[in-house]
Amino acid sequence: METKNSVIEVLKTAILIERRGKAFYAQAARQSKNDATRQIFEMMAEEENAHIAFLEEQFRNYMANNEFTAGQSVPEEDDTEVENLIGQVKNEIDAAGFEAAAISAAIDFENRAIELYSKRAAEASDENEKAAYKMLADWEKTHHHLLYRLNEDLKERIWNDNNFWPF
Repeated sequence: METKNSVIEVLKTAILIERRGKAFYAQAARQSKNDATRQIFEMMAEEENAHIAFLEEQFRNYMANNEFTAGQSVPEEDDTEVENLIGQVKNEIDAAGFEAAAISAAIDFENRAIELYSKRAAEASDENEKAAYKMLADWEKTHHHLLYRLNEDLKERIWNDNNFWPF
């Protein structure tokens, strides 16, 4: 049986991961020289803020009632807007510059969050807790997918630009 302290520790860790992610994305947005990249980082910071709010709500409810609230679903993204931003980013940023490095680092942030949330969803005995962490893992996977696609396209561009292909 899980102790209240272990559940609280996971929630605290999750909130900390999200706050660090938000700080990272906000700083990357401020330092970005490209409007599309800045918009992507700002969007990611806003979503991390939504994760923080959700987790803080769960924390308060768990402290008061020893249970999680019913989960929510991953918000729908405007795929057209995101696709347009991706196209602009791929064409406008230096594949070996700051923005590309920030995208690569962000993938690591998302991987850590996915790992924590997936592990906790598998371990949790409370169905609402399972659902909450599964939803968060799925939401982080959408971030990871976006960043991974950008990183792969940028990596391919730098390989092409520098004739890294062996054929």
